[in-house]
Amino acid sequence: MPFYVSPEQAMKDKADYARKGIARGRSGVVLQYDGGILFVAPNPSRALHKISEIYDRIAFAAVGRYNEFENLRKAGVRYADMTGFQYDRQDVTARGLANWYAQILGTIFTESNKPFEVEIVVAEVGDAPESDQIYRIPFDGSVVDEHGFVAMGGQADQVLAVLKDHYADHMPLADALAAAIAALGGQANGERPEIAAGQLEVAVLDRERAHRTFRRLTGPRLEALLAQTRLAKEIPGPAADDGPEKGAAKSPPAASPENGDEPASSAKPAEKPGATRKPDAAKPGASEAGGKPGAAGKPDADGEPSDEPGPAGNS
Repeated sequence: MPFYVSPEQAMKDKADYARKGIARGRSGVVLQYDGGILFVAPNPSRALHKISEIYDRIAFAAVGRYNEFENLRKAGVRYADMTGFQYDRQDVTARGLANWYAQILGTIFTESNKPFEVEIVVAEVGDAPESDQIYRIPFDGSVVDEHGFVAMGGQADQVLAVLKDHYADHMPLADALAAAIAALGGQANGERPEIAAGQLEVAVLDRERAHRTFRRLTGPRLEALLAQTRLAKEIPGPAADDGPEKGAAKSPPAASPENGDEPASSAKPAEKPGATRKPDAAKPGASEAGGKPGAAGKPDADGEPSDEPGPAGNS
C-alpha cells in the first residue's frame, strides 16, 4: 500500500532538493555596464561553458548541473532560430524566451519526480541601457525581472550583498568586472580574493556591435581588464594627495629664537683662523687680592710678561 504524501509536502521536498543541489555549485554574476551587459562566472574549464549566445542580442547563463542546463541551452537556440525563421528576427526577445523556459522548468518541477537542479538567466541588450532586459528563471519555473545586476547559484545572498556595495549605474567595463570579481572572490563564496584569468569565464553583450553582439573576453583582452582592476585598487584616494607623500621623512623644524629654541650648532661662535685660544685658568698677571682681569702685567723690553702688576682699570 503506497504512502500518501500531500502536494504541499511533495513540492517542498522538491524545492529543498533543488536548492541544495544548486547551492553546492559556484555563483555566477550578470550586471549592466555603460556599454552593455557583462557575464562573469568562475569556470576553469575551457570546453564546458556556463555562458553562451542564444540569438543576435540575447545571451544565456546558468549554474547547477551542466548536463541539465546544456539541454536547456540547446532547446533555447532551436526555439529562437525557429521563431526568427517563421516570423521575423525582431520577434525573438528575451521576454519570450524567458516565458518559454519558465513553462519547461515549471512542467518538469511539477510532473517529474526529480526537478532540474539549475538556475538560468536570459539577458538581452537594447539600444540604450534603459531598454536592457535581464530575467532570472529558478528551478520551479518562476520568472524574476532583474534590474542592474543579479547573482545566481552558490551563496547568492552574500554575493548580492557585496554587489550592492560595489555596483553603480553606467559603470565602465573595467569597474563592472572589478565589482563582479569582488563579489565572487568574497569569503562567503568560498573563493580566493584574487582570481586569475584562467579561472574565469567572461562574456559581454556589446551594445556598439552590429547584428551579433555577443563576444567572449579571453586571453590578452581579459588580462588587460584584470590589470586595470588591480591598478584601480592600488591608486590612493584623494586624501593622500593633500600633503607630502606618506612614509617620507619629515625634516625637523628650523630653530627660531622667538620660540626660545637654540640652533642646532654650538652656541659658541666659531674661532677665527690663526687665533690662539686663551686658557681658562687664572692669568699670570692677575692680582691675588682683587683678581680682576685688568691687572695683567705689562710685557718688558724682551717681550716677556712682567711680574709687576699694571695700573688697575687701565686697558
